[in-house]
Amino acid sequence: MTDRNPLADAIDTALTGNDSERWPEKIPVRDRIALLLDPGSWVEDGLLANALTDGMPADGVLTGLGTVDGRPVAVIAHDFAVKAGSWGELTVEKQIRILERADRDLLPVFYLVDSAGGRLTDQFGFFHGSRGASRIFQLQVALSGRVPQICCLHGPSAAGGAYMPAFTDWVGMVNGNASMYLASPRVAEKVTGEKTTLEEMGGAMMHATVSGCGDEVFDSDWEAIAAARHLLSYLPDDWRSAPAAAEPRLPRRSDWPADVIPSTGGYDVRDVIDRVVDADSFFEIKARWAMEMVVGLARLNGSVVGIVANQPSVRSGAIFVDSADKAARFISMCDAYNIPLLFLQDVPGFMVGVAIERQGIIRHGAKLVTAMASAEVPKITVILRKAYAAGYYAMCAPGFEPRATLALPGAAIAPMSPEASTNAIYAKKIDAIDDPVEREQFVADKIAEQAADADLLNVASRLIVDAVVQPGDLREEIVKRFRSARGWSRSGNRRNHVISPV
Repeated sequence: MTDRNPLADAIDTALTGNDSERWPEKIPVRDRIALLLDPGSWVEDGLLANALTDGMPADGVLTGLGTVDGRPVAVIAHDFAVKAGSWGELTVEKQIRILERADRDLLPVFYLVDSAGGRLTDQFGFFHGSRGASRIFQLQVALSGRVPQICCLHGPSAAGGAYMPAFTDWVGMVNGNASMYLASPRVAEKVTGEKTTLEEMGGAMMHATVSGCGDEVFDSDWEAIAAARHLLSYLPDDWRSAPAAAEPRLPRRSDWPADVIPSTGGYDVRDVIDRVVDADSFFEIKARWAMEMVVGLARLNGSVVGIVANQPSVRSGAIFVDSADKAARFISMCDAYNIPLLFLQDVPGFMVGVAIERQGIIRHGAKLVTAMASAEVPKITVILRKAYAAGYYAMCAPGFEPRATLALPGAAIAPMSPEASTNAIYAKKIDAIDDPVEREQFVADKIAEQAADADLLNVASRLIVDAVVQPGDLREEIVKRFRSARGWSRSGNRRNHVISPV
């Protein structure tokens, strides 16, 4: 894969026994299903749909049941070799029936999407009625947060059908083949006058880096399918259960040199994650989008956890509109599927300025805070270096009831950085000092006073931090804290919430 996707090792493991070299870039639909499911487990429905019409086998979509690592799942797989996987009346009916089955039996659903959209020659079949395509979306939303819905986008997902991937929990897109768009470039030119390309308007890399509609980009069909199989191992069968535990593994790295978290400047928070979670278990989500925030699933001593971490190496880890949405949706998914949350804070706050306010940073930030505050799964917060302003709140401050707030030595918590708060409090007095040397000394003294207020010992003495932990002891401390929360329960016996699209 290009730049070797971080899921590559997991993909290689998932495909042990399969010779990836024999798979072409565009795999026929039945071979896609064979890659996805356990051998011999596929049970197909509606095979003879439209059997009396020439060139329409199964009416362009395969639906049925199978198992992934022994776990029953439902499958929708579009056949690009039949009318470009387009939807007619029976195509839609087959998809509705399998989703109704998944709804009734609470089965995870895999979508292998490769469809040119609705057949305009059959519009009264797929578009208008109560068994039209709108019923598919109603069922997808009904399933959201109740069972995992995982999408591999192998080709186009056009017009109204573009919403099928959008309602799923994860979308893996095949670079160069996959696309999502409400209108083709030709239609867009007719409507708006703008000239563009399919790749620019709805290609895999655009959606993974700009729109956020794609979670990961792969170079081939088999890689996307293998990643989808691997993702299911982190998720429960349905909202009533928890993800299965695996054999514990030690972290990839156990050393903590000083430059892992330097006193100032940027660093890659993944280097911290690698030293906390089980080796090679971090499954990052939306890695190419809103990169100032890192989210993903991992195993901690064998148990699944969700990680929400600021990324100091990208825009100082400040929270922007997209990163707020990214974290909010991930938190919502973890809460729906009973996955405990670990927050790793190194945040200067929400981004400020005219442009960001006009983008609605308050509204998007509120979505993040709402998702985090509403999550009932056990939460633990770790202050890695700094936690300033409302970013501290959004990353699960003590007022939002984490099971514990931990901090590494030297961490600081304050409404602003000492430099910013000094300027805010003493701006007029600083301006009134004419002597540059005196002014510089005054500012330095006031910064030192503000830093003392944010000092970790001062903060911990006020019960804001539950424990100060040495880096080498951080993993074990988190493991113990989560272990003590194993008996957690929800506030009521209710269906979990929908996982809203970004």
